[in-house]
Amino acid sequence: MSIDTATAARVAKLARIKVEEAALPALAEEFNMILGFIEQLNEVDVEGVEPMTSVTPQRLKRRKDDVTDGDQQDKVLSNAPDAREGFFAVPKVVE
Repeated sequence: MSIDTATAARVAKLARIKVEEAALPALAEEFNMILGFIEQLNEVDVEGVEPMTSVTPQRLKRRKDDVTDGDQQDKVLSNAPDAREGFFAVPKVVE
C-alpha cells in the first residue's frame, strides 16, 4: 500500500492537523515508511510465542475481587460542598 500526497492531506484533515502544502510529500513518505515497517512486522513468525506484559519476566500482583459497601459514606460526603440526606447536592442547572 502506498500513500500519496492527497491521502496524506486527507489523513491530516481527519486528524485535525494543519499541514502546509509543501510538507505533504514528506508526510506521505513518512506514512509509507511506517506502513513498510508494519509490513515487516507482519512477516515475523510469532507462532507459539506467549504474550508478554513486560520485557522482564514477572507476575502481576493480584488481589481478591471482593465487592464491599465501603461503609464510608460519612467520610465521602464530608468532602462535598453541599450534602443532603446522604447524597451530594448540586444546584439546578436546567430550567
